[in-house]
Amino acid sequence: MASAFGHAALGATLGKLLLPDRRHWPYWVAAGICAALPDVDSVGSRLGVPYDSLWGHRGLTHSLLAAVVVAAIGTLLAQLARPGQRPATGRLALLLFLATASHGLLDALTTGGLGVAFFSPWHLERYFFPFRPIRVSPLSIRGFFGAKGLRVLASEAIWVGIPCLLLLGWQALWAPLAKARPARG
Repeated sequence: MASAFGHAALGATLGKLLLPDRRHWPYWVAAGICAALPDVDSVGSRLGVPYDSLWGHRGLTHSLLAAVVVAAIGTLLAQLARPGQRPATGRLALLLFLATASHGLLDALTTGGLGVAFFSPWHLERYFFPFRPIRVSPLSIRGFFGAKGLRVLASEAIWVGIPCLLLLGWQALWAPLAKARPARG
């Protein structure tokens, strides 16, 4: 798996890209949480859940179905916010889906594990991408602190952090240009 830091950074970046208005910063945070959420399944390994089972690590919680469910629940919960505070429902649902689904995509780019069950529960086969540059993160918090964790963070800085910064930089440059362009009509 990629680390929670890498997942959250990508989720928050997606939040800023899709909901750029600063008043929507709580949704950037929510997208970061959604992006890290699928790793809740790692608790199962401590409870004896086999890694390669439906409920094992990178199983059902990493699927596209799980991303749809998380997005639906998150979008429903957002209805509790004041109308002027919440973004358009469709855009928020898209953000939460993409943020949650991004977890499996990053994990499929890592150097270890059994792959990601994107189509679980209907199809349990696990997948990796052919290009796997991100160092796999240890499952335990204890295993993360030390040289192994530093290698993971260095890998994520290159393969997650730099692309996120480039996208945010592009948005910062593009937004003023788009506003300055006169409307055609």
